[in-house]
Amino acid sequence: MEPPMYTLYYSPGAASLAVHAAIHETGADHQLVNVDLDVPRTDDYLRLNPQGTVPTLLIDGLAHRESAALLMLLAERHPEANLAPAPGAPGRAEWLQWTVALATSLGGPFRLWFYPQDVGLAAHDEASRMPVRRALEAGFERIASHLAAHGPYLLGERFSSADYQLCMYMRWSRAMPKPATEWPELDRLARLATARPAWRGAVSMESLQGWHLDGIQ
Repeated sequence: MEPPMYTLYYSPGAASLAVHAAIHETGADHQLVNVDLDVPRTDDYLRLNPQGTVPTLLIDGLAHRESAALLMLLAERHPEANLAPAPGAPGRAEWLQWTVALATSLGGPFRLWFYPQDVGLAAHDEASRMPVRRALEAGFERIASHLAAHGPYLLGERFSSADYQLCMYMRWSRAMPKPATEWPELDRLARLATARPAWRGAVSMESLQGWHLDGIQ
């Protein structure tokens, strides 16, 4: 048998979720390897990803990392999946900007929200958590303002992989004092993007629960 085109090392609901959904959009043959983030990573996995994080995507035996980079790589490898505007087409620059901006303006603060040990804290208290919360809410506010003027998707009427990336981060906010879905524009985008069969397929395969919004899981 031919080996699958992709092997995705993932953890349910983690930073691999958007990549998993994007692979479903491509229809490419793939296999999944669940990485337990609650235990030390094996030496074999650290050889693939020295940071011990997910996702890692194996292509032709080579390991590739970072969610935003993998989303761009999948869009490049599968233009027929319409994950992004083609190079030189209207919206391409905006898609690149959003893909990078989401990783920095939301991905970075969320890392601090979930892993206070990164800044030398055993756990957050209210004082240390508040600036991270403000940064995340400011990020969601900026995106909501953009969507109010240019939505319903980040690229207007066109869905792109950046919308899955945003939904992944929105899902992470579900237990925060102000979840992202409290912004109507973000809620609308989430309902549109997560109704797609590819997202639902990834969510089902990862057995995710806990984001119940009229069909959003």
